[in-house]
Amino acid sequence: MTNNETVSQVNELWKIEPICNNEISILSSLQPDGWVDIVPIFDFYTKSSFCFPIKVIVDNKYVGIGVTIIHNDVAWLAHIIVHPDFRCRGIGLKIVQSLVKTAKENHCSTIYLIATELGEPIYSKVGFITETEYLVHKNITKNEWTVSRNIQQYEERHRTHFVAFDRKVSGEDRMIHIEEHLTNAFVYHREDIFEGYYLPTLGEGLIIAETETSGIELLKFYLQHNDRVVIPKENLVAQKFLQEVGFGELKQIKRMRLGVERKVQFSKI
Repeated sequence: MTNNETVSQVNELWKIEPICNNEISILSSLQPDGWVDIVPIFDFYTKSSFCFPIKVIVDNKYVGIGVTIIHNDVAWLAHIIVHPDFRCRGIGLKIVQSLVKTAKENHCSTIYLIATELGEPIYSKVGFITETEYLVHKNITKNEWTVSRNIQQYEERHRTHFVAFDRKVSGEDRMIHIEEHLTNAFVYHREDIFEGYYLPTLGEGLIIAETETSGIELLKFYLQHNDRVVIPKENLVAQKFLQEVGFGELKQIKRMRLGVERKVQFSKI
């Protein structure tokens, strides 16, 4: 059987449908090696009004998944996974096209994703371009840094500055996604000036900082409990700091975009 015949046969049999919450445990069979457990993540997706997770079923088997996350007029595609036994059959492409369709139906003019080496050719085929590269540092040397007195637990009085700052740096209005993480957030607040924040429970932890000092101090705080850091290549200050402390292994991953370019301040992430 030729590859075209295989793709044709799979197209006749497969179904792309939304994922329901009672299906979450089944998704563990698609768990890639080295990834954070996808089951609780998809549990969150199925319960969130701004997330649209989908599955691909072939012969009653779950062979692929993905999700569209909507931040007003911006969308992120995430957790695009195809079972190894069903790769190279066009399933990944169909998942991406379906997720993009959902984003456009929700009036998103910009669509982002983080590309693995395996997925990049598929995303390029759909029209995504590389916007920047993230540097992934692992096994960072542990140090006993003193926590800056300017790092404080987030309080409601910080909200106005927090929202405006996040929107300015990210180019998105994504508070619908961030809201639930604020109770665990920290801010860098010096002389009544809001200079940055750290969200420990959002993904692997998100830091955005206005100044070099606030960024490094929040990064030190983060590294007390983590030995893996992902930074945009534009953040030269963080790169220099990690080189000085011993940043361990290094690899690069691509951030890709489809649609309108946004003014993202990568050096502050």
